[in-house]
Amino acid sequence: MSQVADVSAILSRLGLEPVNAGAWLSGPLAVSGAVVACENPATGQTLASVQLASAAEYDQVVSAAQAVFGRWRMLPAPKRGEIIREISEALRAHKADLGALVTLEVGKIASEGLGEVQESIDMADFAVGLSRQLYGLSMHSERSRHRMFEQWHPLGAVGVITAFNFPNAVWAWNALVAMACGDVVIWKPSIKAALTAVATHRICAAVLERHGFGGVLSLIIGADAEVGEAMIHDKRIPLISATGSTRMGRHVGQVVAARLGRSLLELGGNNAIIVEKDADLDLAVRGILFGAVGTAGQRCTTTRRLFLHADIAEALTQRLVNAYKQVRIGDPLDPATLMGPLIDEGAVRDYERAIESAVAQGGELLVGGSRVDRPGHFVLPTIIRARHDLPICQHETFAPILYISTYTDLADAIQWQNDVPQGLSSSIFTDSFRQVERFLSAEGSDCGIANVNIGTSGAEIGGAFGGEKETGGGREAGSDSWKAYMRRQTCTLNGSGDLPLAQGVRFDL
Repeated sequence: MSQVADVSAILSRLGLEPVNAGAWLSGPLAVSGAVVACENPATGQTLASVQLASAAEYDQVVSAAQAVFGRWRMLPAPKRGEIIREISEALRAHKADLGALVTLEVGKIASEGLGEVQESIDMADFAVGLSRQLYGLSMHSERSRHRMFEQWHPLGAVGVITAFNFPNAVWAWNALVAMACGDVVIWKPSIKAALTAVATHRICAAVLERHGFGGVLSLIIGADAEVGEAMIHDKRIPLISATGSTRMGRHVGQVVAARLGRSLLELGGNNAIIVEKDADLDLAVRGILFGAVGTAGQRCTTTRRLFLHADIAEALTQRLVNAYKQVRIGDPLDPATLMGPLIDEGAVRDYERAIESAVAQGGELLVGGSRVDRPGHFVLPTIIRARHDLPICQHETFAPILYISTYTDLADAIQWQNDVPQGLSSSIFTDSFRQVERFLSAEGSDCGIANVNIGTSGAEIGGAFGGEKETGGGREAGSDSWKAYMRRQTCTLNGSGDLPLAQGVRFDL
């Protein structure tokens, strides 16, 4: 069977049409916007198209979501968990096709496409357990025969804005947890990954429809200037969770704050790995390679800066250069491929401009540095030797570019790592307990994620994911991230026949 036929079969099994509606509740809504082609970045060929939604369809989606919220929030949380368990099973049943669609639409290699869908499955399983663990505290009152406790209630309609690079998993981080909490979810995905969004929504919404809760999940695909702006200004949506660039997040945060709403922001990362002289260099090479080259450098947790102790810098740099020359670039559907394409021509131009800037600022190109001569948006993974304080090193370029600097004192390496506007992920490779403690202490890494002897990418769902500074401060996925999707209520019950006031205040007639 030809690759074209295989693609057609995948799209057909996922229920995708040649032209797909950009607004969905239980099923597609009539939309009135422009038709946008969804391309395969590895070939430039059109997979299918999406007709964008307008502000009018957006309003219809929000109104429907509000209507179902009244019933969904009153369904006991464990019962909500049972429905999410069925969503988990539905995602499992479609994992192979969804994973392939991720690869086709955004260029992730086959194992990463499958891994992303597995992450959504894992999030569903996590949310099932969470539905029985939405705990509040019990506190002792200072007043006799009084009882104090806190409880958590659903927040309402949650707006989820996702980027192209994780078109399935980041939605799951938000939506499945929010559902367990009793919220309804309105998803605005990247237009660059619209087909994955439509397919994912179809699978999950069908489960909800069987239980009479169609509209708990909704999908709206539209232009930022129309649908995006309507969403972030909408007072009916108490929480906006947005993943994307720092520029985008700054705008979202300001708009939502102006209406006193909540925002959960997952923005840029400019992540660094420090390699000490006592590190396991075999381990370090593997961790650096995946961190810098995985997803063609298009992860917010991609390794972009590398600080090597002077004693091992030359040897490790040469090993990395040799490894980069062996990276198999090509069709991401081929299991042998290690790096697929960038998402589009704009990303290729950003890659080329960043390399030009780095060299102009004094950086030394060691390997890579150009696009690959083949159809699609392929580039070579690139290493540049550069001083840590070059202006280009302060910026995140969504491409496989790694800047290498050398240090002699760990305190300097930690300071250089922290001396950027972003604060998402960080890592150190060392076998020294003392150096680990320095890295993890209050004077160590200032990032939301700090790893030891693993790279900066590949976070597990059990921990809270997110970063500090211009990364936005949001937390998603595991730990107690669920609290962002609920409202806290402190309750005091008086079981006495008196009405004593706290702090000894007296107010007697």
